[in-house]
Amino acid sequence: MLRRAWKPVAATVAIGGPAYYTYKTYYSAPQTFDIPVRVKGPSGKSEMSTRTFSLLPMKELEARIRQNATAESHVRPDGTTWKYTTANLASNDPIEDAHASQIISRDETDPSAPGDYLFFTVMDGHGGYETSRLLSRVLIQGVALELSALHTDAKASSSGLLDRIKSLLWLSPSSTVKAPLDADPTRVSQAIQQAFTKLDAELLQTPLRILANNLASEHWKNKTIPDLSQHPLALTSMLPAISGSCALMAVFDTAHRDLYVACTGDSRAVAGVWETSADGKGQWRIEVLSEDQTGRNPSELARVRSEHPKDEEDYVIREGRILGGLEPSRAFGDARYKWPLEVQEVLNQAFMVGNGKPMRQPPSLFKTPPYVTACPVVTHRKMSLPSTSGSQPAEKTIRFLVLATDGLWDQLSNDEVVSLVGGHLSGLKGPVPKSALPNLVPTTSGSQGVNGKNKRGGPKEGLWAFADENVSAHLIRNAFGGGEEMALRRLLSIPAPHSRRYRDDVTVTVVCWEDGNESQAKIVTEKLKSKL
Repeated sequence: MLRRAWKPVAATVAIGGPAYYTYKTYYSAPQTFDIPVRVKGPSGKSEMSTRTFSLLPMKELEARIRQNATAESHVRPDGTTWKYTTANLASNDPIEDAHASQIISRDETDPSAPGDYLFFTVMDGHGGYETSRLLSRVLIQGVALELSALHTDAKASSSGLLDRIKSLLWLSPSSTVKAPLDADPTRVSQAIQQAFTKLDAELLQTPLRILANNLASEHWKNKTIPDLSQHPLALTSMLPAISGSCALMAVFDTAHRDLYVACTGDSRAVAGVWETSADGKGQWRIEVLSEDQTGRNPSELARVRSEHPKDEEDYVIREGRILGGLEPSRAFGDARYKWPLEVQEVLNQAFMVGNGKPMRQPPSLFKTPPYVTACPVVTHRKMSLPSTSGSQPAEKTIRFLVLATDGLWDQLSNDEVVSLVGGHLSGLKGPVPKSALPNLVPTTSGSQGVNGKNKRGGPKEGLWAFADENVSAHLIRNAFGGGEEMALRRLLSIPAPHSRRYRDDVTVTVVCWEDGNESQAKIVTEKLKSKL
């Protein structure tokens, strides 16, 4: 009996040997790791110290990557299927990133109808989450209002009696109807810029209005500042003004087939454009649709210097940062770089001191504010949509667009992001050597934009992982380790606030639309939200 049983048992051991070795090696490996972190020393000053942390189980980290991953698919009246995914991963606690998206259909009375505006935004907060969260609620509506004003202005300008008389007098047989204002990329870009700057002005002026409305005659007479720290709007108005946020918005206008990308700060938009190649296999052209707005961007450096006296030229930007402090040169909020010093002192005394949350002092070289603007740089591209006749579009098509906060671009290059999305769309599964992906997903460079940050980046060798249905979660996984499981566990196991030294909050939105008969571009077709 024992002899008969020996052969199958021996075979099991022989076959299971490598698996047992892997199991033993994995679970006998150290389940803790040491890293240097910045802590307060005995003197109260910041210093470096080595701390030991536990490696979190992969199951928990998988859940964290997918926890806030969402995917949506919408078929619009023109037949276009829009698919977009979003995912985020926190480093700060709470996360300082935010995002929003919305589809707004044109009204029947709109001369450009039918058609949609599709809005997608990601916000990268800093110094708190208050500004970014507020923007996630109001920025799209603000831009939509400015765009609707183009329609209203067009109606008003064409309805006047004098205009109608002029049109009758000067109309020639070759005359054509004037295009609506919202078909003019220059006017639309200006409207988006106005919406951004008006909203930022509102953030900065609201605390001043509240203060003015609560100044009694004795305050004016005695030149005293009232204590408004317990006013119901004290922190509600001040915190979004003194924290800050970058904002990146994509606006798809399907009526005129226009794409606008508005960038305030150092988040980035990158598109993958499918092209046929000489060998007939095709490739992805990389189009960067925004520039990182920091002091390391030569055009931003020149702009900021031009807005301040000559004697500030040498220090208005130091080490790529505004006055040596703030990295993005454009942002919402950040009132300590915008309010005059006297205004900061008064508002701090009125609203913040009594709450035990005094404002930080402005930088020591602060002289001629504002040093930061919320006005975005707007990029315009023509987009291609499905042909109603069923024929292939004549133009090359922007097939997908990635909007992400700088936490992604700190780790991945534009080429890597386009390759990872392209590979996901083509159905790659499992681990893929980094050296093999360029052959599997060929890319070519188009517009490269300006990299305004010191990119950390990951190792050139190793494995990418194609393990997530959600393409935004897929990018986040690969930003922090990909198929290198131990590296991924180490980086994501570092708790806040120490994690901020090694990785930033990250939010990623990927938008794609299908055209012609090219059916390989699939993200997901159902609406989903993964939960823990």
